[in-house]
Amino acid sequence: MLLGAVVVAAGSWWMGTRLTAAANRPVPAPADLAVESVRIPEASAAGLAAWWMEANPERGAVVLLHSIRVDRRSMLPRARLLLREGLSVLLVDLQAHGESPGERITLGFRESGNARAALAWLKHRRPNVRVGVIGTSLGGAAVLLGPQPVGVDAVVVEAVYPDIRIALQNRGRLRPGPLAPVLAPLLVAQLRPRLGAGPEDLRPIDGIARLGAPVLVVAGELDRHTTLAESSALFAAAEAPKELWIVAGAHHQDFLAKDPDGYRERVIGFLRRHLRS
Repeated sequence: MLLGAVVVAAGSWWMGTRLTAAANRPVPAPADLAVESVRIPEASAAGLAAWWMEANPERGAVVLLHSIRVDRRSMLPRARLLLREGLSVLLVDLQAHGESPGERITLGFRESGNARAALAWLKHRRPNVRVGVIGTSLGGAAVLLGPQPVGVDAVVVEAVYPDIRIALQNRGRLRPGPLAPVLAPLLVAQLRPRLGAGPEDLRPIDGIARLGAPVLVVAGELDRHTTLAESSALFAAAEAPKELWIVAGAHHQDFLAKDPDGYRERVIGFLRRHLRS
């Protein structure tokens, strides 16, 4: 019995380590786009690594925040769409990702400061244009966590968990074996010693109610990491004006790659309407 408990505890700690381990790597610039590499001042002395791509300086601009364990390159397809619309873009490596420093991924807690630092940089660079943000999964949680209102003109959040407890339960169910029934509470218990934040600090559903901006919630119809019911609850908590787009047949994946035409119509159309000067 004791040995079993030790094995379960050790296994859950190992999983927690993998979930929050930094995902740093070199991030080469795309060959087909003119990018300005910038460093965004933030908590660390090195700042956040980012690319600035300017289209029409008199039109709006959008901050792009990636999902977990990838980097700003994952947002390049969205950047290309926005640039064709005449919208400038800022692509950011969240802390502990890509070329931005950080000891561990914090599931949106410290990343929320990254989102606000990126928005502050953009507003300083282009003080007279309307500003939007697209956040996928972790990037969306970063927008919804932290002080609100976030201070932008339009927000798109894709596949964002509403409550970290539920998110960890979902991931536990996806892992068969003896650890599954106890995995979520053991991972929740690790949050504060690992991240300096408790489960009450990781509830994007609380932040969306105070967002202070038009919001589009995008959800995968078949997503088992962030279920359709959870995305619907996130949408219900938001204040109007708000929109919900359910991507047919989509799991927890890149919605632009899954439905390019729908993405252009729903997401780019949403930003076009709300960022028009």
